[in-house]
Amino acid sequence: MSDLLTRDEYAAIADGLSLPTQAYIDGAYRPAVSGETFKTVNPATGAVLAEIAACGAEDVDLAVSKAREAFADGRWSKRSPAERKDVLIRLCKLITRSARELAVMESIESGKTILDCETVDIPETVHCLKWHAEAIDKIYDQVSPPSDDHLALIVREPVGVAGLVLPWNFPMLMLAWKIGPALAAGNSVIVKPAEETSLTALRIAELASEAGMPRGVFNVVPGGGEAVGEPLGRHMDVDMISFTGSTETGRRFLRYAADSNLKEVVLEMGGKNPCIVLDDVDNVDRVAAHIVNGAFWNMGENCSATSRLIVHSDVKDALLERVLAHAREWTTGDPLDPSHRIGALISKAHFDKVHSYLSDPDAAESLMGGETRDGIFVEPTIIDLVSPDSRLARDEIFGPVLSVTTVGSLDEALAVANDTGYGLTASIFTANGKRALRGARALQAGTVTVNCFGEGDITTPFGGYKRSGFGGRDNALQAHDQYTNLKTIWIDLSDDHDEAVD
Repeated sequence: MSDLLTRDEYAAIADGLSLPTQAYIDGAYRPAVSGETFKTVNPATGAVLAEIAACGAEDVDLAVSKAREAFADGRWSKRSPAERKDVLIRLCKLITRSARELAVMESIESGKTILDCETVDIPETVHCLKWHAEAIDKIYDQVSPPSDDHLALIVREPVGVAGLVLPWNFPMLMLAWKIGPALAAGNSVIVKPAEETSLTALRIAELASEAGMPRGVFNVVPGGGEAVGEPLGRHMDVDMISFTGSTETGRRFLRYAADSNLKEVVLEMGGKNPCIVLDDVDNVDRVAAHIVNGAFWNMGENCSATSRLIVHSDVKDALLERVLAHAREWTTGDPLDPSHRIGALISKAHFDKVHSYLSDPDAAESLMGGETRDGIFVEPTIIDLVSPDSRLARDEIFGPVLSVTTVGSLDEALAVANDTGYGLTASIFTANGKRALRGARALQAGTVTVNCFGEGDITTPFGGYKRSGFGGRDNALQAHDQYTNLKTIWIDLSDDHDEAVD
């Protein structure tokens, strides 16, 4: 991607965008059956960007029927892996050609900084889709050797119609995490974007058709949770749901599955992720940079954000000095200004939730931030002396708020870190390899990073323990598991069987 533009250049692109406003079903844009719409808003300015088709149960029924029709006649599901790969690679090229348009579209609708949209979300979206496309013809099935008289084939088959329910914090990237393996496996998909962030999913569906995706295979149905999410979760002809979002909503999808056709449900949900820093770290400044990035990246609206710093008392003062220094570099303001690292929160309702923690009586000592800006901006906030039992330490705030808890040993740090209902990610910083491995094994989380903040990459499965995850993993080859069924084909090769047939 070329160099970043100026704020005025990005604003000019935003002013010239042609925004998609209708559902994308059976290869074409169409209004909601009811004719109703809802407003999508730029959270940084409060300006209405567009009125989007407010779909409902009738639209879900139509999308499911078209997706089922496409799956049954094999226009995608029966194509060779090489043909499916070619279409997905063409989609990657079209996304790359439209990268700047998509980045600006994502920024103005979500409040994300254009810096992140340009340098993280777009490249990672393309990389994810390309990786799964390239994996299509490299995932082999198995042959079991039960005996000389038998042969058993263990094969994967696409699930069928997959409902993919997206969050608002990474609209494009989470779309890629789901459609990459789902489409690679041969499924038809129905995407329900978050109500706050529908634009890029609709545009990418259109690009997929341009790339050669058959009609009915990739559908996008925008609308609210009750209007679209629930009918999709309860639909008797949807074979599986993959959901990323809050734990509360994830529970609902399990109930919908139980009340309908017992469809498979995969949930990637919240986190309250600990970052342990022990007294033997050998580069305090580097550790501080990772902590700040983990806590404040994407305004803290990140399920893997390291929102709990659990630090050994012997290194605490030196570490916090450097954490504060790095955090001051994270400026807050207009998301279209590439000099800013912190943009607007997604909505006024979410801003009010995050803001409520800034005046919490448990906030014993605010070291930095705690301030809001015009609109729905929250500055990076660091709060010290946080009790492990406080709301600040236990609730998923989903904003740029880092709580600091002091401990005196590795064992105490691990006890504090694991004392949570979540288990998505965790980090441990230490110069001692044995302590690092011991801590990584003891931390109850789906991804544990050592001496860094991160989530792994496309080659490593991502998902959580406890209330953070259920039923499967995103990323890596394991992501294909949730979009396929395993079938055993048992073949009798015995002579006795031949004679009996004769």
